[in-house]
Amino acid sequence: MTEVSAAGGDRALIGRFLEMMAAESGAAKNTVLAYRSDLELASRFLEGRLCDAGADDLARLGAEWLALSKASVARKSAALRRFFAFLAEEGFRSDDPGAALPRPGASRGLPKVLDHADIDRLFEAIAARIARDPPDPNDLRLAALVELLYGSGLRATELMSLPRRAVAPDRPYLILRGKGGKERLVPLSDRARAAVAVWRQHVAEESPWLFPSGKSHLSRIRLYQLLKGLAAEAGIPPDRVSPHVLRHAFATHLLAGGADLRALQSMLGHADIATTEIYTHVDASRLVELVNARHPLGEAQDRLAARVDAKRRGA
Repeated sequence: MTEVSAAGGDRALIGRFLEMMAAESGAAKNTVLAYRSDLELASRFLEGRLCDAGADDLARLGAEWLALSKASVARKSAALRRFFAFLAEEGFRSDDPGAALPRPGASRGLPKVLDHADIDRLFEAIAARIARDPPDPNDLRLAALVELLYGSGLRATELMSLPRRAVAPDRPYLILRGKGGKERLVPLSDRARAAVAVWRQHVAEESPWLFPSGKSHLSRIRLYQLLKGLAAEAGIPPDRVSPHVLRHAFATHLLAGGADLRALQSMLGHADIATTEIYTHVDASRLVELVNARHPLGEAQDRLAARVDAKRRGA
């Protein structure tokens, strides 16, 4: 049985994807309806095998769209590319065949990301909350959630389903078992471990979950709501903040700090390095600064400028 089959096939995964679109991305009702229509039509054309589609299947689908306007093809392609990216990101597929879809003048958008100032504002808002005496346990939970999202780049589903003892005080990493039974090692900051340790004091010993809620664990929807409330409190537009945006921020800030792309791929749990490469959208000014500071020619120019300056002063 494939991972997709085990997850329920086209209908179930289209439903999960649309739920994510509505909750995480804040997609409008009409957008969700349009995505549902495009995905269900594609599924019917492929006889219920959209989730398992390969490049040849998508090429046939693209040929079926030849009579449509460029705008319609661009919309359908965008819906399917986003759907396949979701399947790969969540571990339901080990690859992303979206590149085989037609691109009539459309370009792949970059992921939403928060800059360092935005992240600082989020943590300042959390710090103000937990500074109250006594702190509200819900705020301690929020602190642990955000520390793990931004500090380790966890997926929302991975974070919600963490066991109560997943984070050990003397172990600076997590071992996660993702879809298909694949394990990966995720680093943990001292701050994240400290935040979890404080929060765990408020979690019942018999709870199997680190973030329990009712008879199960905290839901993705509730996590989105908590983050959007925090964003508003921090003066950031709520539609710019979500669990996935914090995962994007984790990745882009690590790369900007000099992290290796392969190491980041491993930490994020991406099966394909191409999925990780979307995070290489470092701004041009930093690239210029990096070349000037690190490239041998840049150093040679600095030495030449220094010699010229010395000669001028001696003249």
